[in-house]
Amino acid sequence: MNHIPKEIGHEKHRDWASSQLAATCNVETSLFIDWFSGHLNFQIEHHLFPTMPRHNYHRVAPLVKTLCAKHGLNYEVKPFLTALVDIIGSLKKSGDVWLDAYLHQ
Repeated sequence: MNHIPKEIGHEKHRDWASSQLAATCNVETSLFIDWFSGHLNFQIEHHLFPTMPRHNYHRVAPLVKTLCAKHGLNYEVKPFLTALVDIIGSLKKSGDVWLDAYLHQ
């Protein structure tokens, strides 16, 4: 499970880190979810530190969360089932766009 869909704005002068935080969110952590997702439930950390080994995301997450709080940035964490529903909804929306385009050729 990765790339949980989010509605984002397209602010012209947003810095890179703020853009990453606005575009993604984490999924709640547990031993099972960490294993099941290959630690990619830490999408915020994955987007901020793409070359960091995935098994280290849980170590940097508290630092990122503290930094976000300090600067008034949203650090969003969704429950597993909510994230799953969001992904399924996004896939359906994408499929509907394709189907509409296909049927109206």
